[in-house]
Amino acid sequence: MNLIGPLMADLGGTELTAEDREVLAHPLVGGVILFARNYSDPAQLRALCAELLKLKRPRLLLAVDHEGGRVQRFRVGFTRIPAMGTLGRLYLEAPARALAEARAHGATIGRELGACGIDLCFAPVLDLDHGISQVIGDRAFAADPATVIALARAFRAGLADAGLAATGKHFPGHGAVAADSHHELPVDRRSFAELELTELAPFRALIEDGIESLMMAHVRYTALDETPASLSRRWIRGYLRNQLHYNGAVFCDDLSMGALKDCGTLEARAQLALEAGCDMLPVCNDRPGLVRLLQLPLKPRRIAAERLRRLYRRPISSEASA
Repeated sequence: MNLIGPLMADLGGTELTAEDREVLAHPLVGGVILFARNYSDPAQLRALCAELLKLKRPRLLLAVDHEGGRVQRFRVGFTRIPAMGTLGRLYLEAPARALAEARAHGATIGRELGACGIDLCFAPVLDLDHGISQVIGDRAFAADPATVIALARAFRAGLADAGLAATGKHFPGHGAVAADSHHELPVDRRSFAELELTELAPFRALIEDGIESLMMAHVRYTALDETPASLSRRWIRGYLRNQLHYNGAVFCDDLSMGALKDCGTLEARAQLALEAGCDMLPVCNDRPGLVRLLQLPLKPRRIAAERLRRLYRRPISSEASA
């Protein structure tokens, strides 16, 4: 039986090129991440996704970063979703209303993405907003773990109402470091005990709930490992799998980001991420690098493919989607 491959590719534009089709047909490519450059209007997106879904079997997993606020790839023709930090502020004054809005936003995102054929929204953000990280900031619900847990649960329930799985990010927490991992490697030097009380609390809670997937952070946490968490066997196989008993899918963050520039070649990073326990590796804005990865003797893992298969969008009844 063919398995879902471990690489997630991107596309250059709103239509597939011959090179796109060739790359996506490779057995190591199991998913596609979409960006604003791939979107002009809902009809175009539906057509693109329909073409992507017909390319191979098992079919490609289609994903997008569509959190709301600053990180919403599709805008014209889609509902504008506010930054999740607005819900955290509302929660202080009217918790019931904030929870209802979080669930409604999740349902809206799930319904609109699902209607276009997309499987997975890389959300909710489970990082804490300590007022330190500009790249996280109001993408996070709040600074308080309990508030983040409550709102993230409601948001995830909304996604589920629309048939979409959730992705909690960025494990084990990106909100307490100033450096932007798109450009450099952030380092968090706090003790493991402090991490457990703060950053890890939302992830533990959502893991207990059965969240379907997580995305790793390109951050080094010296309390456990000098290796960035996204490439760390201690964090993924050791803590996440063996101690927290997590059995959902694990995404690496984009392998081409600047945080990993001192971690070897793209090929070396891919090998490290897979050995550490990541199930799927997005490679964005580096088509030549992705093509090089296709030459590696990588083999899709059955257990990883099974986890990824559970992320396919679920059909919902017309009543549930109305």
